Amino acid sequence: MKKKIVPVFFSVDENYAPYLSTALASLIEHASEDYQYNLHVVHHNLTRRSLRKIQKLDVGHENVNIIMTEMQETLSGISDRKSTQLKADYFTPTIYYRIFLPEMFPQYDKGVYLDSDIIVNDDIAKLFETDLKGNLVAATVDMSTQGNELLCKYFDEAVGIKHDKYFNSGVLVIDFEKFREEEFCEHFLYLLNKYDFDTVAPDQDYLNAMCAERVKYLDVAWNAMPTPDHHPMKSPKIVHYNLFFKPWHYDGTDYEELFWEYAKHSAFFKAIEKEKRSFSKKSVKGDEERFEQMLARVNEILKAEVTFKKIFESGKETRN
Repeated sequence: MKKKIVPVFFSVDENYAPYLSTALASLIEHASEDYQYNLHVVHHNLTRRSLRKIQKLDVGHENVNIIMTEMQETLSGISDRKSTQLKADYFTPTIYYRIFLPEMFPQYDKGVYLDSDIIVNDDIAKLFETDLKGNLVAATVDMSTQGNELLCKYFDEAVGIKHDKYFNSGVLVIDFEKFREEEFCEHFLYLLNKYDFDTVAPDQDYLNAMCAERVKYLDVAWNAMPTPDHHPMKSPKIVHYNLFFKPWHYDGTDYEELFWEYAKHSAFFKAIEKEKRSFSKKSVKGDEERFEQMLARVNEILKAEVTFKKIFESGKETRN
């Protein structure tokens, strides 16, 4: 009997290759024999050495297939055939990649997208089998930002989404068929070219603004994130080391033991250990400065004449 295919998508560049390798090792560890897992890695500026290391992870797993695809190859085909072109500067590093997955991979009607800074702690097929109930995407509320008053104000007043409904796009189930039927990517390109909204999290903000009221909210166990106040859940299904909560940088990060357990099974363990050792006080200060810069940018966006909320509530545009 032919096994049901579970398509899972990642994007990566050379800097994140070690963490992608760890994510893949954890996903494969929990893969069921009842499914065929097609793990698509769309890569940008990946060295041949890293490419080979990642491809070897599926050796010995007959129902797991790691498929490597050059990012520029897939995106150029989309740009060439769209009436509204992507601005050239958005191709590299292509932060809007996940929005184009339904166009890049027309052979699928549905797919799971995962960021590279995650650990899978359950069978990803369970997430894939989520009933979207007519919604465009399934996702979890972004719990890593809920405690920040300024960011919550940004979600409410700039993105135009109630902060307790603002979702994180690092773990998504996407209805590919519905995206294509409704020409979601074309609409995104139209908005991008016409307004080029100033954003804090570019693809995530667009997805939240455009998918409003058409989101299936998942249990947060599918996208558990470390937080400053340290309230880790007992049995996370996916851990997402979002923002600056990276166990390869900081000691005491929530769920760090899970990361190091799977990092040992990646082909980049020595490189990850080296990154941890080299993360200095100067690096910590750099993270703090970047966070302050992000908050300063939020303040500027809140004052802007053009925001998602203002444009959509004015009636000039529709969300989807």
